[in-house]
Amino acid sequence: MDIYLNDLLRFTPEELQNDRIKVKFNIWNGYENPIDVYKRDPDEINGGWLLWRERRRYFRVGDIAICLVRLDGDRWLLTGVKRITKDLDVADGVNYEAEDVTRCKAMAQGRIIVRYHKYHPGADRWYCDVCNDLIVSEVLPASYDGDEFPGYDHVRLSYSQLETVIRRHRSDWVNALESQKAVYLISDRATGKMYVGSATSDNGMLLARWSSYVTNGHGGNVELVELVKDKGFDYVKTNFIYSILENYNARVPDEQIRARESWWKEMLMTRQFGYNSN
Repeated sequence: MDIYLNDLLRFTPEELQNDRIKVKFNIWNGYENPIDVYKRDPDEINGGWLLWRERRRYFRVGDIAICLVRLDGDRWLLTGVKRITKDLDVADGVNYEAEDVTRCKAMAQGRIIVRYHKYHPGADRWYCDVCNDLIVSEVLPASYDGDEFPGYDHVRLSYSQLETVIRRHRSDWVNALESQKAVYLISDRATGKMYVGSATSDNGMLLARWSSYVTNGHGGNVELVELVKDKGFDYVKTNFIYSILENYNARVPDEQIRARESWWKEMLMTRQFGYNSN
């Protein structure tokens, strides 16, 4: 027997009939995937994305706004249920102030995944028109915060994904990276150029090393410092991919890690054609 979203949110028939509840289906906007934005900062989705107005007004004061973010295909994550408290009269910007609907708050913080086939081009729909099509597929024990650590051999992170891991202190990723030494690879998908680096005990292990790239984009590496100066931090955020070539436990001597780093630089020719200067 199917469980519908409204079985959990419990809006009454009277509330459904008054046309004051809308759903906004957030999908790729041509620049960013909203689920990546949510993993990085839930408030950006429940604020900037949900409460954005283009030419026409989506909501009126007193309306309830339900925020769904596409995970993949027909799977959507419920990230917020808000009541509009103020219209700011802003076009092409964040036009509303809103507060959480108290009775829905516990279930509306990234814990419910629903199935829904989006057949319509627009982002918003009256909840009464779609509530019988929003089928609950999973209720998570805690708020969704992204993909689990996939194993060292399968790490491949964009800058945005790495930033999410670091900023939100994802426990499975943190536990996997904080005590590991490694030889890692940074790839520039715009040019194909690569950088080989190492994480050792004298530079804080892999978590600390990668945290420095999140902070400034270059981690203090000479060629990457020049790249950020020349093209800006946004270039790194758009084009860099981070992966692990080899990982080692904390007992392996730093000298062995650096030797393997040098071997990979020779193998990939990153001194001649990449971003390594030594």
